[in-house]
Amino acid sequence: MQKILLVEDERNVAEFIVQGLVEDGYKVTHVTNYTDALAVINSDRIDLVILDVLLPEVNGLEICKNLRQLGHKDLPILMVTALGSPENVVLGLDSGADDYLSKPFKLIELKARVRSLIRRKSEIAKHLQNHEEKKYQYGFLELNDFKKIAYCDGQEMNLTSTEYRLLLLFIQTPNKVFQRNELLDKVWGINFDIGSNVVDVYVNYLRKKIEKITNKKAIHTVIGMGYVLKIDDN
Repeated sequence: MQKILLVEDERNVAEFIVQGLVEDGYKVTHVTNYTDALAVINSDRIDLVILDVLLPEVNGLEICKNLRQLGHKDLPILMVTALGSPENVVLGLDSGADDYLSKPFKLIELKARVRSLIRRKSEIAKHLQNHEEKKYQYGFLELNDFKKIAYCDGQEMNLTSTEYRLLLLFIQTPNKVFQRNELLDKVWGINFDIGSNVVDVYVNYLRKKIEKITNKKAIHTVIGMGYVLKIDDN
């Protein structure tokens, strides 16, 4: 049974989330602050953390940063926030979150994100056990899928796990136009339209990280179709 830690101080929201996840067979531990969250993580095996941003004393962004600094780098963290502007999403990703979900949200979308993050963690663990070192290169982009490290113009990129999976898909099949629903399926494991702009947010953020290192274009928007990784020779 997978174990989920929910850090949420709004009782109604917490009850809604706990009930929905327990119905799907997860064991959910609910706490309301950083101290209790850290105690649970240090004393039990947790497969996923659902973390609210607006918490008393220590907010979710700081909690996420602290968990990463304490060595919990492979622990999937889903940030849940009422602050759904692009700027706040960026702050959440920069703090080390693997994914974000804006309030109010549908329970079906929360469950889909949870399944995706837990499945990805399992796939990474199996991959490491097999000791298969796979490397990809396209233009000025390089990716070591064994070490889970990406490079742009020789500089290591600071990517979240979701951004990494997105870049991995692009670099495995450059010049292919991916529709948004296809990206949802292959990167998030969601095979239906969730009615949000999560794909656009992550693609744009990955694009900005690339262009911050190099002034060359890599990820392009194909109007009415989707996105493609294409690097011109000149």
